[in-house]
Amino acid sequence: MIEPFVPVDRSGCPANGVGRRGGRRGGGQVLLLGGPGQPGPWAGGASCGMGSAVLGHARDAASLARMEFAWDDSRRAFTDAAEWFVATTALVGDRWDRPGLGEWDVRALVGHTSRSLLTVETYLARPAAAVQVASGTDYFRATRAAAADPAVAARGRGAGTALGADPAAAVAEIAARVLALVDSRDGAELATTIAGGMRLGDYLPTRTFELAVHTTDLATALGLPPEVPATAAAQALHAVADLAVADGLAGPLLLAATGRPGLPEGFSVL
Repeated sequence: MIEPFVPVDRSGCPANGVGRRGGRRGGGQVLLLGGPGQPGPWAGGASCGMGSAVLGHARDAASLARMEFAWDDSRRAFTDAAEWFVATTALVGDRWDRPGLGEWDVRALVGHTSRSLLTVETYLARPAAAVQVASGTDYFRATRAAAADPAVAARGRGAGTALGADPAAAVAEIAARVLALVDSRDGAELATTIAGGMRLGDYLPTRTFELAVHTTDLATALGLPPEVPATAAAQALHAVADLAVADGLAGPLLLAATGRPGLPEGFSVL
């Protein structure tokens, strides 16, 4: 089922005034991508409800925050991220019931991550009439409330169950099918996403981001080093930077990335 469009105001906050949730992973790592059972405190205060000067900076930055990648670069990054996900899933063995992320076990985490592939296929099958979401940054900001919905956890479990008796083989088949589909496109196609019409070239980096983050979650759950492919890491970190700049959160992120004291409780760019 398609989640409803979540309107945001010019500052990137939900139009109804509700803040957005952040969360933290175990071991003090920052939760950049929403996971189930980890609501954390409201993180909207960093950009939703502060002084007008901060919001003004965020509005000005929003016009600059665009994920502008050459199509071939986006396809390469998406392919590398998908292949890393497939390879990591193949290492699960009999550990499908091991804790994955939040309330998800490994099977549910893999199921949720597989949706990063499946939504490309699903959305391309529903062509959009016009561009309504101009960038990956705008997509993430528009879907914040939907990403915090408890239904996300249920969909992850359902997707994990749908992978059947051999989840690793199912993931490999999905990836092969979706990568072939993406290779047949030029990035200009308009797809209907949960946030509205988007060019495939703008949407695909958001899937690379999810694959990179959640395969890192999977590797961590399995006790493996999170060796994110360089192409996918570059696009995922580009997304993090764009979101931080758009919401006036660049300062805390820069301090944390350069070894200064930790981030505020519940910090998230999503």
